[in-house]
Amino acid sequence: MKKYRGKVLWVDDEIDHLKSHILFLEQRGYSVQTVTNAEDAISLLKEKEFDIVLLDEMLTGMNGLEALSSFHQINPSLPIIMITKSEEENLMEDAIGEKIEDYLTKPVNPSQILSSCKRILERKRIECDKITRDYVEEFEQISDSLSSELKASEWIDIYYRLSSRWIDLDNHSDIGLQQTFSDQQRECNHHFCRFIEKNYEEWLQSDERPVLSVDLLKKYLFPLLKRGERVLFLVIDNMRMDQWLSIEPLIYDLFTVNKKYYFSILPTATPYSRNSLFSGLFPRDIARLYPKYWKEGENDESSRNRYEPQLLIDYMKREGVDIVSKTKYIKLLNAEEANRIENQIESYFSLQLISMIFNFIDIMAHRRSESQILQEILPDESAYRSLTRTWFKHSSLFKILRKASERGIKTIITSDHGSIRVLRGVRVYGDRETSKNLRYKWGNGIKSDSKYVLDIKNPSRFGLPSPSMSTNYLIAKEDSYFVYPTNYHHYLSLYNGSLQHGGISMEEMILPIIFLTPREGVR
Repeated sequence: MKKYRGKVLWVDDEIDHLKSHILFLEQRGYSVQTVTNAEDAISLLKEKEFDIVLLDEMLTGMNGLEALSSFHQINPSLPIIMITKSEEENLMEDAIGEKIEDYLTKPVNPSQILSSCKRILERKRIECDKITRDYVEEFEQISDSLSSELKASEWIDIYYRLSSRWIDLDNHSDIGLQQTFSDQQRECNHHFCRFIEKNYEEWLQSDERPVLSVDLLKKYLFPLLKRGERVLFLVIDNMRMDQWLSIEPLIYDLFTVNKKYYFSILPTATPYSRNSLFSGLFPRDIARLYPKYWKEGENDESSRNRYEPQLLIDYMKREGVDIVSKTKYIKLLNAEEANRIENQIESYFSLQLISMIFNFIDIMAHRRSESQILQEILPDESAYRSLTRTWFKHSSLFKILRKASERGIKTIITSDHGSIRVLRGVRVYGDRETSKNLRYKWGNGIKSDSKYVLDIKNPSRFGLPSPSMSTNYLIAKEDSYFVYPTNYHHYLSLYNGSLQHGGISMEEMILPIIFLTPREGVR
């Protein structure tokens, strides 16, 4: 049985010469109706539904370009293919400006018409079929790989492939693979947590480790500064790899993009991972060398990040990057501050290093649990990616990047840690002095189910400070989160499905480092 592919309206004043083309389309499942002028086409479009229009540009009476606006008024989403004898570039630009789907120059052969119709009308089905085939193959490859001892680079590859597939499924939500994908994601995280438990402590003692938070600036930023290059260094707090992949296409016109990856230290939380990033030190050593910086924020961990500029300056001095007078550190916590810096940013481009922190994604994740509206807007990771892309597209950050590209400023973008959507509440037992975080805890003799946590009884070997001899850390694994027995069900419900950080998962630990080189044509 011949497959029906769609209904075509062909508008051409020499339609009798195109019978072989029409027959060719009909033999391949298209229903074709013809008219010889734009006026009849307009009348027909008002009466009937068509899937696509083939429109001759040089019609008798109202020409094709004049007819386009009328066609779009009748059906704004109707795909139109313009066909013309003219090869003039301005005509082509006029036609494209009228939002046509394709532009063909006569003489056209039947296969060209078929190819254009197929691409426009069946693109979504073809893409869905390919994504399904590719994912089935990829699913088997990843599943097979989990039975072997994977290296850090192989885990990065797996997470990159999964993140890319997330984006595909966002754009083709009707494929029906979401549950299968989520199940594989959870299985991968289960194996990833075992990998981290086995290797993380050894990484901290080895020079052969993968790049960690403490290594990032020394490996990637400082060499550029030592060569005298100007760099805009951006940290988007709490940005996951999939969120970056969702916004990356927006900057292709401004920069060429090169990506590398690194692992956040544990806990994957701002006071630990970002301080380590800007100091080149593990939290244990920050607490030892800068006791005031660390002690001051002991009961309010957000304040521990107040001293990042000083830590960065000391780090550069230790590494022989003598540009202290040529740097600017900026932390942006709201839109008003971001707009102000956007207007001032060009005055800083003469400096060699501009370091900027953007907190929007982190704030969005934290406030979701407190807002019923945000919970409805952000029910899952797909919604987070969508909102992240919308924010970025209209943000001061995007405008700053555009100005940096125009001025030829090299840019590095990264994140201090990611986050994971938590789904399993785990009881934790501790005293009043135990820290309050949902994905990690530290305190004296705190306990939880060993199945869901990494229990660090010797913090120093994990690069962590130890306020007392009995201090231990609990780091949540996979998609679990800590809930105290008191009011257990209330807090279980309050935080279930929220994005949290501090624990062990691919989403929190494997982070992109994006190197942006300005395109010549932008300047």
